[in-house]
Amino acid sequence: MIEMQDIYMTYPNGVVGLNGISVNIKQGEFVYIVGHSGAGKSTFTKLMFREEIPTKGKILVNDQDVTKLKWKEVPYFRRNIGVVYQDFRLLPKLTVYENIAFALEVIEENPKSIRKKVMNVLDQVGLKNKARFIPDELSGGEQQRVAIARAIVNHPGILIADEPTGNLDPNTSWEIMHILEDINASGTTIIMATHSKEIVNTIKKRVIAMEDGVIVRDEHRGEYGYEI
Repeated sequence: MIEMQDIYMTYPNGVVGLNGISVNIKQGEFVYIVGHSGAGKSTFTKLMFREEIPTKGKILVNDQDVTKLKWKEVPYFRRNIGVVYQDFRLLPKLTVYENIAFALEVIEENPKSIRKKVMNVLDQVGLKNKARFIPDELSGGEQQRVAIARAIVNHPGILIADEPTGNLDPNTSWEIMHILEDINASGTTIIMATHSKEIVNTIKKRVIAMEDGVIVRDEHRGEYGYEI
């Protein structure tokens, strides 16, 4: 599904983002990426959807070498990947419905299909009654649910979530996590960067721990605690 082979990433200013990591993530896994700020989590996730290109190494996503994609091929590659950010990144002047529909309009989905998919995904995240609201009329948790709906409306095989609960209160964070669990149960592979030790230690999944651009631990969760 996703394979990184001996990946190095050095930024133009000389900062080392990743230092020779190799990892394999299988279809349907739920994987936490943990580590302190600057550990390499964001670089790790950005490489998966070609927001960054490694200095050295190979990245295979569904057997496709992402590092060799031409820029014109990147939008088509990303159609199978949904991304959720900590700060939601919704378009403020568009309604909830329009924010989600926009993700389908850019790939020229037909209007009838767009309406069906948007309403289905709003039902999935519990926001069918908020379709005509704009982002400022929603709580933080509701905005994040809209962001998740937008990311999964095209049924991607991979969902990358970068600190999706970072700006939310504890109760809302658990609501978001249960939605992500449901999405994962449907077969979507989820890679989630997080600082939340409580989430990692409660909802037990595979954990990849990073430090100074290298993987220092890669574990499938058992019944034991994990310190971030």
